[in-house]
Amino acid sequence: MTLLIFFLVSLLASVLGAVCGVGGGVVIKPVLDALGLADAAAVSFLSGCTVLAMSGYTTARSALSKERMHWPTVIPLAVGAAVGGVAGKQLFQTLAGDLKTAGRVQAISLAALMAGTLLYLLCKKRIKTHRFRHPVPCVLLGAALGLFSSFLGIGGGPVNLVVLFYFFSMDTKAAAQSSLAVILFSQLAALGTTLLTHSVPAFRPEILALMVAGGFLGGETGRRLRRKLSPAAVERLLIALTVLIIGISLFSAMR
Repeated sequence: MTLLIFFLVSLLASVLGAVCGVGGGVVIKPVLDALGLADAAAVSFLSGCTVLAMSGYTTARSALSKERMHWPTVIPLAVGAAVGGVAGKQLFQTLAGDLKTAGRVQAISLAALMAGTLLYLLCKKRIKTHRFRHPVPCVLLGAALGLFSSFLGIGGGPVNLVVLFYFFSMDTKAAAQSSLAVILFSQLAALGTTLLTHSVPAFRPEILALMVAGGFLGGETGRRLRRKLSPAAVERLLIALTVLIIGISLFSAMR
């Protein structure tokens, strides 16, 4: 039963993540924390691996299909995200001596971040956006995104989309695909740091295999759904998902 829960959570989260461009970890992390099936370090690692599988598969398929993506913006964002991913992983490892405290800090931080994201999404039509093109601010923004996503163990999240909406004036679908590419580099850097520092937490190998399988399957399913949905539908789904994440994160923080 426990194995089935891990698989279903990773599958459903990856479908939602691929549709909305939020990586899936933003659902996996708070849900598994709330269920209490593993400690914060193991959940962060398993979530990151699942997100890496989903974002890598989805980005590769989209590139092969020549789907719309603004690479001059995405590449410096991805480079910055890789650097931020390393910093975020180191920050988590600093707090990981007390896993209960680390998990609570992650949950509270995620709830606060999602609350700000929700406020932006609800007021989006009244906010003037920008079109950053210079690589330096792109790298800096990517580093901030990578740091948050790696520290929180979420892979990305709606905050990626807010940055792409506000600083680059992307529509919902273009932002979703670009966000997954940024998430891919952030997670690659975070996983590399974990392996190089020999800080892989204890977990059951069959759980990792099932979650990665859920990531691949969810990535393909979500990718197909995103192509059929309108930008307005994707945005409504994103808002509902953000509200759900806030609720789950607050529950986890109070456990």
